[in-house]
Amino acid sequence: MAEWIRFIAGSVFLLIGLFIFCVQLFGVFRYKYVLNRMHAAAMGDTLGISFSLVGLMIFSGFNFVTLKFALVILFLWCASPVSSHLIARLEVTTNEKLEEYCKTEKETDK
Repeated sequence: MAEWIRFIAGSVFLLIGLFIFCVQLFGVFRYKYVLNRMHAAAMGDTLGISFSLVGLMIFSGFNFVTLKFALVILFLWCASPVSSHLIARLEVTTNEKLEEYCKTEKETDK
C-alpha cells in the first residue's frame, strides 16, 4: 500500500512539473518581447524542475540520491533567478528602444 501511495505522489509531482514546462513553452513562444519570454522561461525552470525533482525524490526514497536532488533544487533556486535578473538588467541597459515595449521610470515620473 505504501508503494502505491509513493508511486501516486511521485507521479503527481512529475505531472505538475510537466504541466509547468508546457506552460513555460507556451509563454516562451507566445510573448514577443525578450523580457516577457525570459520571465516565462525562468519561472518554468525554477518551478518545473523543482516539482520534477521532488517527484523523483519521492520515487527514489530516502537515500543519498535524494540528498543530491535536494541540493540540485537548492542550487537552482539560487542560480536561476540571479542569472535571469542579470540578463534582464543587460537587456534594459543596452536596449535603445525600451520605451516601445514597456514603461520606464522617466515616463512614470511625468
